[in-house]
Amino acid sequence: MQPFEKHIFVCTNQRPAASPKGCCNDKGGSELRVAFVTGLAKRGLKGQVRANKSGCLDACELGPTVVIYPAGVWYLKVTPDDVEEIIETSIVGDGVVKRLVATPDHWERLGQLRAITNTNIKLKNIVAEGS
Repeated sequence: MQPFEKHIFVCTNQRPAASPKGCCNDKGGSELRVAFVTGLAKRGLKGQVRANKSGCLDACELGPTVVIYPAGVWYLKVTPDDVEEIIETSIVGDGVVKRLVATPDHWERLGQLRAITNTNIKLKNIVAEGS
């Protein structure tokens, strides 16, 4: 048996509905993984490429998140409609789907979202203490 040539990690993390981060599973993570497994099987890539469930990849606000190794390509806000293009571009080929790939701007925006969320949580706590 040979090791897999590539791995596709699909975030299927679950959080409570009230979580400010949200979770990739509620945004379709599990269905997305099934779409990757099906797409890989249709191309005869079973045994060469693996689509794994992943716990939190720490980008849930921008999810569902998909990471492909060994290339280290991160995709954000992936839908089942994107799966065939990702397989063709990043699995069969070694390219990236530019409209989905995470950029430094995405990571900066994620940091800004979290700062705003943390501030809002602190304000709610202050208001609750004053009641």
